[in-house]
Amino acid sequence: MEPLEIIAQALSIIGMLCNVLSFQQKAQKRVIAFQLVGATMFMASYLLLGAYVGALLNFVAIIRAIIYMHKQKFNSEHIAWLIGFTVVYLLSYVLTFTVFGKEFNVLNGIVEFLPIIGMVATTVSFRLKDAASVRKLGLISVPSWFTYNIFNFSIGGLICEIFCCCSIIIGMIRLDRKKKEVK
Repeated sequence: MEPLEIIAQALSIIGMLCNVLSFQQKAQKRVIAFQLVGATMFMASYLLLGAYVGALLNFVAIIRAIIYMHKQKFNSEHIAWLIGFTVVYLLSYVLTFTVFGKEFNVLNGIVEFLPIIGMVATTVSFRLKDAASVRKLGLISVPSWFTYNIFNFSIGGLICEIFCCCSIIIGMIRLDRKKKEVK
């Protein structure tokens, strides 16, 4: 392994730890804060791996996390944010094949679109009121990013999605089911 690839994998593992821990938080703001740090690590990792749509989407995820952590200040519940982020995700997809020169074929077209599905699901979850919603919509995001990580050989990314899926399920059992039983 090249030194930059080792650094990329190490950053993705740090990002993975942050994302996994995010689903164990009780408050939505803390879930988002952990995911902000995770997105920062993954952005750097994907850049080093040459996985540009992943890097671009994680850059947007950093901005998205900041906005949704400060809901009142940015009025992040307004539908314009969801539309705006979705447009930026789609723009990232286009940039991957134009500016960054990724060859467009059916397989690449599908693989590069999967994380966009995950990003939209996460953005929708951030607009909702509680951490339980973030966990539920995480079950859409996980398989999207998992597949992307297979094709881009992001070891930390793959491990992250496996652990995130487990963490989501544990969080649902530990935190969400308890809430239902109390009610």
